[in-house]
Amino acid sequence: MPLTAVDRCRIAFLFALAALLLPLLSHTAFAAYPERVIKVIVPFAPGGGTDAIARVLAQEMAKDLGASIIIENKPGAGTIIGAQAVASAEGDGYTLLMGSFAHAVNPSLYAKLPFDPNKDFAPVAFIARSPNIVVVNPKSSFRSIADLTAAAKAEPDKISYGTFGTGTSAHLAGEMFKRMAGVNMTMVPYKGSAPAITDLIGGQTQVMFTTVASAASLIEGGQLRALAVTSAERSPAFPQLPTVAETGLAGFEAETWYGLFAPAKTPPDIIDRLNRSAAKAVQADAFKKLSVNEGLVLIAAPPEEFGRYYRSEVERWRKVIEEAGIKAE
Repeated sequence: MPLTAVDRCRIAFLFALAALLLPLLSHTAFAAYPERVIKVIVPFAPGGGTDAIARVLAQEMAKDLGASIIIENKPGAGTIIGAQAVASAEGDGYTLLMGSFAHAVNPSLYAKLPFDPNKDFAPVAFIARSPNIVVVNPKSSFRSIADLTAAAKAEPDKISYGTFGTGTSAHLAGEMFKRMAGVNMTMVPYKGSAPAITDLIGGQTQVMFTTVASAASLIEGGQLRALAVTSAERSPAFPQLPTVAETGLAGFEAETWYGLFAPAKTPPDIIDRLNRSAAKAVQADAFKKLSVNEGLVLIAAPPEEFGRYYRSEVERWRKVIEEAGIKAE
C-alpha cells in the first residue's frame, strides 16, 4: 500500500525528532560517568615516582568524581606491558594509563611495539614535569658545567656517568649533553638510581644526570654536589642552580614528565570530565606536598596541550636516540 501524504509527514516528523533527541540521550549517558570503579594502570613496580604520583592523583580525583579509583601496577618491558593493557582496553573511561617519559621514547628505542603510541591513546591530562639534576662527587674538581665540559674535551671517554638504565631520562640527558657539548663520556648502566648514586659517591663514576627526588637529600647533606638542572627553566627545588642551557648549551632541555592517557576511542565528554578532575586534583594540598618531595612542576594542562607536548617529546628524543645508536636492551 503506497504511503499517504499524512504517513510521509509522520515519518519525517519521527526522523526529525530522533535527530534532536539522540545528542540529548548521548549526553545523558556520558553525564552518568563514572558509574563504577576506574582503574589507573601504572607501568612500573610500586614505590617509584610514577607510582607515588598516580596514587595521590587517584586519591584526589576519586573525591571529585565520586567514584573509586584503583591503581594497578603492571611493570615490565620498559612500560610496554602496562601501556599495551590500556591500548587494548575499552574506550569507556574506566581504564587509564599513568604515562611518563618512557611512553615518548619507546617508539624510538624498540623496533616494534604491540601498539601504536600515536593512534591507540588519547591524551587526557598533563600532570607534572620534573628536571634531572647534574651531580658530582663533592671531592671532584668539577664546580660547573664548564669545568665538566673542559675536562671531557681534554680527555675523551675518561669521564664516566652512571645511569639507572638504558633509555631512561638520566641516560638520554647524558647523551644529549654529549651531543650538544661535543664531548665523549662513557655511560655506565645500573639497575636503579640507588646503586648508581652509591658508585658516584664512592668515586667509581664521575658524574650523573639523576632525578631531583633521588638526589635532593644527598645534596643537602653534602654527599653530592649539584652543578645544574636540565630543564629549560630553573627548578623551584633548587632555584640557585643554573640550567644547563644557561651555562652555554642553548636549547638544552631534558625532563621527566607525567600525564594521563586513555584508550584512543574514549568519548571527548569523558576525557573532558577526567581532565577537569585532574586539574582540580593537582591543586590539593596532598599533591602540593608531593610536588616538593619529588621536585615537580605542576601543570594540569588540557588534552590538546598535552598532546602537542607529547608529540614534541617523541621527536626530540627520536633524534637523540638515532644519532647515538641506542637500542633497548
